[in-house]
Amino acid sequence: MSAHAPQPPQKPGEDPIRPHVFDGIAEYDKRLPNWWLMTLYASIAFAVVYWMATQHFGGKSDGEKVTAHIQGIRAAKLAAAGSYDDAALWEMSRNASIVAAGAATYASTCVACHGANLEGGIGLNLADAQWKHGGAPTTIMRAVAEGIAGTGMPPWGPMLGPKKTAEVTAFVLSKHPAP
Repeated sequence: MSAHAPQPPQKPGEDPIRPHVFDGIAEYDKRLPNWWLMTLYASIAFAVVYWMATQHFGGKSDGEKVTAHIQGIRAAKLAAAGSYDDAALWEMSRNASIVAAGAATYASTCVACHGANLEGGIGLNLADAQWKHGGAPTTIMRAVAEGIAGTGMPPWGPMLGPKKTAEVTAFVLSKHPAP
């Protein structure tokens, strides 16, 4: 294990041998090929540009993409369930994709009477903690689906169907703290 063992003489045109020898093995002092170096430098440049593009200049992070995908799966499962109890409606009110769908339906059907921010107007205020006809999620959904006689609240259930009715209920509940 000598650090400096005698080296054989170098012939002209041969690559130089490095001055150290380990276990009797000498190492050539050879430069890497240009194609290999260009591939290395291009890979480093691509990695830096890709990292900057995905992490600093917009776009969702991987965690946000996974969360959105999981919420989409949960939304599909909740919508396909068909039976809506209080717990399911509260869960739907915490799912961003269901709330967004409910907001779109609310904007097209409910905003004229209840206002853009659920503040009321012709209809009742839906943003406060007071519920004239009951504040349980299933009660709210029933009011949307069947209407309220003598108040001007029409039955939206036949026009919207159960899924959209549940989404509107989830949108209204999303503006309230869960129990």
